[in-house]
Amino acid sequence: MFNKIFYKLFNKRLNKLFNQKFTIKLTATLLLVSQVSVAQTQLEVEQASRSVSGLKNNVVEREKTNLNPKGQVKISQRTLAFKGMSRPEVSYARQQKATSNLLTSALSQDTEYDAGSYHSFSIYSGYSELILDIDEDGYYQSFSVTFDADILSSMANEQAVVYADLYLSQNGGPWVLYFSSDDFVITGEDSEDEFEVVTQLDSGYVADHYDVLIDLYEVGFSPVVATYSANNTNALYALPLESSDYDPEYIAVEYYDEHSGGSSWLLFGALLALVYRYCLVKFG
Repeated sequence: MFNKIFYKLFNKRLNKLFNQKFTIKLTATLLLVSQVSVAQTQLEVEQASRSVSGLKNNVVEREKTNLNPKGQVKISQRTLAFKGMSRPEVSYARQQKATSNLLTSALSQDTEYDAGSYHSFSIYSGYSELILDIDEDGYYQSFSVTFDADILSSMANEQAVVYADLYLSQNGGPWVLYFSSDDFVITGEDSEDEFEVVTQLDSGYVADHYDVLIDLYEVGFSPVVATYSANNTNALYALPLESSDYDPEYIAVEYYDEHSGGSSWLLFGALLALVYRYCLVKFG
């Protein structure tokens, strides 16, 4: 009888301790996960940049010089919607949006269907230009990416309306969207319609090497119609970049002691006084 009572009390106590430990571990785990999530969110918020874009001949030097921490640059709605997302996330979001638009079209008895793309495309070339490195450590806070998208067609001057997503990959990491362009028009295989994106990295980008990837879309169709990246050219590979918060302005400071001359004469005078006093004591 005594053994049974003891066994029940022991089990009750053991279960209580187990529940307490389990609760403590669960709480600690949840707190840890929350902290990681908050840290990740803060990292994403702190990683900020701004860009201007347009046909290369139209992105003038004045716009480049406006890309500074105090400048005001209009951010496209596409960039606001997907900036900071990984490439698979952007692809999924665009597919979801296309599906929603298709359902809306069906309900409104619109027979238009997103079949992939109306034209065939390629990106003929792409390259980058490093622009500003204030502390001259070899890592640049602003840069440009220029590419030439073409329509593959038997019609020489066929045109299409397109837009582009631009991604950065830090040292071989995941592709992260940093800019989505507004719509622009390209003509056949014309080299005069090169498109340029000039970017200022404001914060959150540590000094490292970044690769660039460009995804091209035809307006009205959800799939990517052409891609060009560091895999196609070294001109988009391992760009030495950092944001402006890691690129401080170096100010040389020279120190001048304005009183050093006066202090020296004062010390010399005091020494002479001591010698004079010593001579008076010694020799009367």
